[in-house]
This record gives sequence, C-alpha cells and structure tokens, in this order.
Amino acid sequence: MADQQQRDFDEFLEKFSKHRLLMREELSKVIIGQDEVIEQLLAAIFTGGHCLLVGVPGLAKTLLVSTLARILDVSFKRIQFTPDLMPSDITGTNVLDENDEGRREFRFVQGPVFTNILLADEINRTPPKTQAALLQSMQEHEVTVGQTTYDLPDPFFVIATQNPIEQEGTYPLPEAQLDRFMFNVKVDYPSLDEEEQILDLTSRGEKAEVRKVLSAKSILYLQSQVKQIEASPLTINYVARLVRATRPSDGSAPDFIKEMIDWGAGPRAGQYLISGGKAIAAMDGRPSIALDDIRKVAIPVLRHRISPNFQAQAEGMTAESIIERLVQTVPEPNIPKYE
Repeated sequence: MADQQQRDFDEFLEKFSKHRLLMREELSKVIIGQDEVIEQLLAAIFTGGHCLLVGVPGLAKTLLVSTLARILDVSFKRIQFTPDLMPSDITGTNVLDENDEGRREFRFVQGPVFTNILLADEINRTPPKTQAALLQSMQEHEVTVGQTTYDLPDPFFVIATQNPIEQEGTYPLPEAQLDRFMFNVKVDYPSLDEEEQILDLTSRGEKAEVRKVLSAKSILYLQSQVKQIEASPLTINYVARLVRATRPSDGSAPDFIKEMIDWGAGPRAGQYLISGGKAIAAMDGRPSIALDDIRKVAIPVLRHRISPNFQAQAEGMTAESIIERLVQTVPEPNIPKYE
C-alpha cells in the first residue's frame, strides 16, 4: 500500500472508531447495558449484514432497533408480523389504475421493504410463505413482483426480532431464511445495576433526544472501507477449518461434533466470520483481523447454522456451548495479536 493510501486508511480507522463511539454514546441515552448486543448490531451495519434479535418480551429489542434508526439519517419502516400477513404486504403489489389519458394500466405500489432499515417484528409469527417474501430482498437487495424486478435502496438491512419461549401461533424460520441473517444475537436479561438504571430512567416520563450520526452515503463509504481490513491467509485458513469442523460428515470434524450435530454450517458462515471480524477490527481502530475478532463473532454467526441432535440435548449441550468447545478444539495459527 502506498504511503498516501496508508495515511488515508489510518485516518479512516481513526474516524471510524470515533463514529462507533459516538453511535454508542447516543444509543446509551435510551438503551441501558446490552453492550455485546450493540457491538454485534453495529458490526452488522458496517458490513451490510442482517440481524436476528432473539429474546423474551420486554428486553427493548424493538426500542433498540428504532433508536438505531433515529441516530442514522436513513429511512426506517416496521412490519408487525402476524399469521394473516401476506407476501404482498411486505413487497408491494400491482394495482389497476387509470392514467391521465383515461387508460387503465397496472401501477406498482411499493411495500414497506423499500426502505434502508426494515424492522421485522416477531418474524416467526407469520407463515413460511410470507417469511419467504424476504429471501430475495435479503440476498439480492431486490424484489420481483410479476415480471418486473425492482432494486431496493442502499444501504438495506433487515433486523428481525423473535420471542424464543412462546410456541403457540408461531412458525419456526426455515434454514434458508436463517442463513440469510449474518448474526443471531441473543438479547439477555439486564444485570441488577442495569435494571435499576432502566427503572429510574423510564419512571421519569422523559424522552431522550438523540442526534443523527451517519447518513446513508456515509454508511456505504464505511462499508467499502471495512472491506479493506486485512485478512491474512492464515486467518482465512483458520476460518475455513473452523467452519468445516462444524460438519459431522467432514473428516476434520472432532468426535463430539459427529456425535452431537446433525448438520453444520455452509460457506456463508465463513464469509460472515471474516466480514464480522473485519468490522470488529475496524471498530477497534486496527488494520488487520486478529483471532480474537473471529472468536468474538463465532457464536452469533454459527449458533443458527448448526443443529444439535437429541444426544446433545440429553447431555445439556446447547449450540453455544458446542461452538465454544469447537473454538477451543480447532488449532489456531500463530498470528500476532494487536493490542
């Protein structure tokens, strides 16, 4: 990299780190705690990935997403997923209309998916047919209605919420849908201190004002620069071996994976591990991925891409504990750590 390019990139890393701190500062005016959740959500934003937030009711999942949309100068729409929601309620539909000349013709009316940030609230409350309406938009950033394909605005993110404990009236997300999400983020209960702060803040009846931090153009620029973070051949090799080790049919898989997993992660998991690691490195102001960055994103990237079997459940092993054990098992290359 030329000297000028290096200086420009160092300047970008410094500004990037400041943007991240500013975003967290604004979010903290409304959201108490949830540092790890926010970190993963920002990593997805800076890499163009989609997020699935999983947590019991009342943990401010929807508030977190709406607050994030408020500090970003982008368009935001919310869809409340219900059993009677139709695909056209998401993508839009063709309506018969009369033009200026008195002729009838079809006109496309855009659905709420035509936005920068789409909140899919309680996504598992709608049938698979309606869930599938998001597949093309999440992967190709476009929507096909009839014979016409329409581009979605850039940037485009789907942030979905899901309640893990309520089963009645819900439809599990198909594996193809789950695989479109970069991160499966677990939103957990707050600590005692955080809960006291939440009660104090919400009982005052005051609404915190937040500032807009980034425009759509700025987000696209940051995304393009994050891609320039270096991933060494050793890191790529490690990620490939880690993903392959999740597959019970692969010869490199440890015995406990072959015993406890029905199916493992596909190549998209490796892509998200690398891009997530790049985002973590950039947010820390570093020009290269460290193995710690891969470890930080391993659970949210892999937890919805492996399927523990009955034996794992009988032994009390969860997807998270299996991934933690796998990360400790797969040999790591000798890569210098950035402080």
